[in-house]
Amino acid sequence: MKGKVKKELIGSEGLVLLDTIRRLNRRNAVDRLMKVLNKTHPADIAWVFRHLTTNERNHVFNIIAQSSAVGEFLSELDQAIMLELVENLTPKFMVAVIKEMASDDAADLLEALPGEVAAEIRKLMGREDREEVEELMQYHPQTAGGLMSPDFMALDGELSVGDAIKKVQERSEEMEMAFYLYITHGDEGHLAGVLSLRELLTHPPYRQLKNIMNPNVISVNTDTDQEEAAHVVSQYNILAVPVVDGSYKLVGIVTVDDIIDVIREEATEDFLQMAGAGKDREILLKSTVSNAYTRAPWLFASWVGGIVAAVVITLFEEELQKVLALAAFIPIVMGMGGNIGTQSSTIVVRGIATGRINMQELSKVIFKEMRVGLLLGTFYGLILGVFAFFSYSEPVELGLVVGFSVLFAMTLAATVGTFVPLVLKRLDVDAAVATGPFVTTSIDIFGVITYFFIAKLFLDI
Repeated sequence: MKGKVKKELIGSEGLVLLDTIRRLNRRNAVDRLMKVLNKTHPADIAWVFRHLTTNERNHVFNIIAQSSAVGEFLSELDQAIMLELVENLTPKFMVAVIKEMASDDAADLLEALPGEVAAEIRKLMGREDREEVEELMQYHPQTAGGLMSPDFMALDGELSVGDAIKKVQERSEEMEMAFYLYITHGDEGHLAGVLSLRELLTHPPYRQLKNIMNPNVISVNTDTDQEEAAHVVSQYNILAVPVVDGSYKLVGIVTVDDIIDVIREEATEDFLQMAGAGKDREILLKSTVSNAYTRAPWLFASWVGGIVAAVVITLFEEELQKVLALAAFIPIVMGMGGNIGTQSSTIVVRGIATGRINMQELSKVIFKEMRVGLLLGTFYGLILGVFAFFSYSEPVELGLVVGFSVLFAMTLAATVGTFVPLVLKRLDVDAAVATGPFVTTSIDIFGVITYFFIAKLFLDI
């Protein structure tokens, strides 16, 4: 961020800031409110906005709109709140705001706006700014091309170190990140290597860049998925990764601050899907009706599973009447299976996302989780079997039924919970989808069926 360093929120300071902004807003103390906002990082103001009412947001935003930080503030906001704030702004004002924003943030803002509004804003933009933003908007927003910034430091390999230092001094202010200098060759600007700023300063001024650069530069393509680009940055511990097109021309860089956002967004989506709550990262900001509408389809799988389980139990009604004690252990058999199935699914999905699972050795992963399920199933089955034996004197075989049911249910659940995400990934389907109601529901059904068949076998009913 340009200008003086602004203090980040730490601990309870966020609540203090929220209370201060609310109090000054109620008093209509515009000057004091402006001073507080100017001293606060835009990311912290964005956090505060999540907790303000609609009227408070509109009033405070009218003050922020008069400052030069409005563009950076909008880029930090959750999309739902941002759209709510800018819907009443004129295209002419938005052009002035976008002009102060980084090109990638401006492209993200225009992508989020309704098509007609974005088109009107682009018409009013200067030719150079418009072309730069439209070039970024041609890429899918969840690819490296959609994330990248075109403001990078590229130097021709034929330059000497001395000339390169002069160019860096002249252009570093307008660049996104000058820690890495990307070396190109030819008129097309093909990526040839990379050089850190420190390395540049430690070589004699007469030496050519092509002779001191690292030719083994790590890069991604414009159509590389954002999750894969994030994996590259985290894997190699770099601050930015260059983005090339089909002809290996350097067209932009993805910086670590954007990568952190991607990692957080992807993890949030995975967790929401695993919980069966859709994949809308801003679900907490939605209205009650929208929130319910998003979650309803996912819960339908649980509803269907419950109906199937109820039908299965009804089919064994005669057996239950003969041994009423069987009904007491249905919840724990289903619950233990569901829990270990969710554990296995979650471990596998995160393993896939972080690259810790080799998709060429699926059998190893499946059999390992099966062994874990067998070990835990034996332990908890033994404990529960002993409990059932001493709690219910008749029938004496009830302990064996409950113990073996828990053993089989947990082993099966761990296997299914591991197998399904891996197969979905092989089929190029989002593995996180499997860990929600679908896996737990199927495990519940199989658990009940297994329980009653073991009961019929041991109790001869």
